[in-house]
Amino acid sequence: MVETAERHQVVIVGGGFGGLYAAKALRRGPVDVTLIDKRNFHLFQPLLYQVATGTVSPADISSPLRSILSRNRNTTVLMEEVIDLDPERQRVILKGKELPYDTLIVATGVSHHYFGNEQWKDTAPGLKTVEDALEMRRRIFMAFEAAEKETDPEKRRAWLTFVIVGGGPTGVELAGAIAELAFGTLRDDFRNIDTTEARVLLLEGLDRILPPYPPELSAEAAASLTRLGVTVQTKTLVTDIEGATITTRQGEQTEQISAKTVLWAAGVKASALGQVIADRAGVALDRVGRVMVSPDLSVPGHPNIFVIGDLANVSHQDGKPLPGVAPVAMQEGQYVAKLIRQRLKGGSDFPPFTYTNAGSLAVIGQNRAVADLGFIKFSGPIAWLIWVFAHIYYLIEFDNKLIVMLQWAWSYFTRKRGARLITGEASLMQVGTTPDGEYRSPVPDATVKA
Repeated sequence: MVETAERHQVVIVGGGFGGLYAAKALRRGPVDVTLIDKRNFHLFQPLLYQVATGTVSPADISSPLRSILSRNRNTTVLMEEVIDLDPERQRVILKGKELPYDTLIVATGVSHHYFGNEQWKDTAPGLKTVEDALEMRRRIFMAFEAAEKETDPEKRRAWLTFVIVGGGPTGVELAGAIAELAFGTLRDDFRNIDTTEARVLLLEGLDRILPPYPPELSAEAAASLTRLGVTVQTKTLVTDIEGATITTRQGEQTEQISAKTVLWAAGVKASALGQVIADRAGVALDRVGRVMVSPDLSVPGHPNIFVIGDLANVSHQDGKPLPGVAPVAMQEGQYVAKLIRQRLKGGSDFPPFTYTNAGSLAVIGQNRAVADLGFIKFSGPIAWLIWVFAHIYYLIEFDNKLIVMLQWAWSYFTRKRGARLITGEASLMQVGTTPDGEYRSPVPDATVKA
């Protein structure tokens, strides 16, 4: 038996789709794999919006990394954070220790991008982590609770106004789900408010929502959202968010919207490790901090360092960066694993990475979705069914597939959502008028004069 120290050491940073699929593909390889992640679980991010709107619980779309990789006898999982790299010595620097590697795969993804307005972060949370989803869920359902207690019509309207900034897939999904809550699920649950009076606004800076999709599908998505009760505003830029007031600009026209709940889905920026790679390996970054990689997904000048998933700018295929979606990361992880195994066999001629696009899907609401499968584009119930089965298929573990399928079936037939829990420290605050005459908000430290 070969000693561990003599075996090829592969270190993977990030347990998302890219890192996880690379680790799984190396299961029977002549390597020792160490997967490092700040969390002990893999998160199925495409369904995070359903956690934020009370359809599923976080555990339904999360799987422990150790459980997923338990059969990979050559794989060690470390719950750690990489803070630096040393390409010359081939070391990753953790908090308090170093780890050697022969091949390094970095797949740490992206975070929210506020385009220089980081002060908006607390007022308009994004959706990338479980904590983000739970915070959104808290704010959405607490808004209805606050409206139920409010007697001032103007303040009540502000509580019942939901603004989603960004008309990409995440924004479209959030807007549709919140509309279904307000106009369907919750309509009989309150006594002092009519939830169907809620306003759900979807703001997009470009001339149409779902910009990566064909124009006809963007138009169909906008029409479906409108039928659900969502107000779609394109060519609309957010210029300021101050408390419960959102200032927008549409051409030369400016508007102020009074809304207590603002959700951010407008952009992403690369994780901090992208800058570390740029500093240590001398590689270029694009405008959002993604690493410009070679056609084989390696860092130029460092053939044993690979960057995959949302952190990588892969532009060699058609001149445009590949989209930051799960199938891209999955295929990249599998590709790098095959390349490593080929190299260890002595092979040096390996083709560049080529992404096979099976299609794009975006859900708008129950029985509503759009699908671009390349050879055909369509919308409606069939597209929605394809979306359902595709997401069930790609959930990692069988128990997640079963639970989510049952949750969706229950929601479909009953129109109920069983995960409508308000949790978090701020939820312990009483919503109402305080003794000093201020109105207490479910948003931490936010008060509005009564």
